[in-house]
Amino acid sequence: MNAKPVSHTDLIAATAVNVRAAIRSGAYAGHTAGLAAGKLQCNLAILPERYALDFLRFCQRNPKPCPVVGLSDTGNPALPTLGHDIDIRTDVSKYRVFRDGTLSDEVMDISDEWADDLVTVALGCSFTFENALVRAGIPVRHIESGLNVPMFRTNIDLVPAGRFHGQMVVTMRPIPEQQVAQAHEISRRFPQAHGAPIAVGDPEKIGIADLMQPDWGDAVEIRDGEVPVYWACGVTPQNVLLDAGLPLCITHSPGHMLIADVAEDAETTILKQ
Repeated sequence: MNAKPVSHTDLIAATAVNVRAAIRSGAYAGHTAGLAAGKLQCNLAILPERYALDFLRFCQRNPKPCPVVGLSDTGNPALPTLGHDIDIRTDVSKYRVFRDGTLSDEVMDISDEWADDLVTVALGCSFTFENALVRAGIPVRHIESGLNVPMFRTNIDLVPAGRFHGQMVVTMRPIPEQQVAQAHEISRRFPQAHGAPIAVGDPEKIGIADLMQPDWGDAVEIRDGEVPVYWACGVTPQNVLLDAGLPLCITHSPGHMLIADVAEDAETTILKQ
């Protein structure tokens, strides 16, 4: 991977195919917020097949933080329903590798970790509906600031399945008070990208102590006249997988999503062949 590095700004107008190509070549390792506007962005959970059914049960029982939008064949790194040329081993700008419930490494390529029993589960991401908010004139602070979205642990319990259980993670966006209802209406049209917010206002009500100290991502300014709005987050299954203590599982790093060729507003997430 000796490609000339490119910046987030360089890729703002790039297609999903070209963003993935930059990532695959090693030229880009940054976050994907604001990239490939109009295309579905996906969180990832890659795990051995013997655990996949219980994990899919968990996702079905917790669709807000875990909306399943794609599923690979066992041992196949392709995701043809999401993109014609996707190779899940190389097409995400940063991965997290967990072993026995412990973060082992963050890498830009998981080819050396790949095995014939692995299954990739792709989950919808709130980056998808942000484009619709921007088009409607609703500010999205972390995009304006060139930052990663702030993400927080909460006290909201999830419905367990097998060895998978835990609490929800949320993203937060400061929204002008007079536009909160509009943001709710727009985002609810994207159920495969976490849909409508799960809470508005006081962070302590959902177990967040300090909005300036996110658990992942970057803190963003909350200006006068704005209120914090919280959406379910695809980092949720990362925590759940970590707590499950699987011998091996791989996820995206927070903010570093797989960008699909499927349109963000497509009726289904099955790419037309």
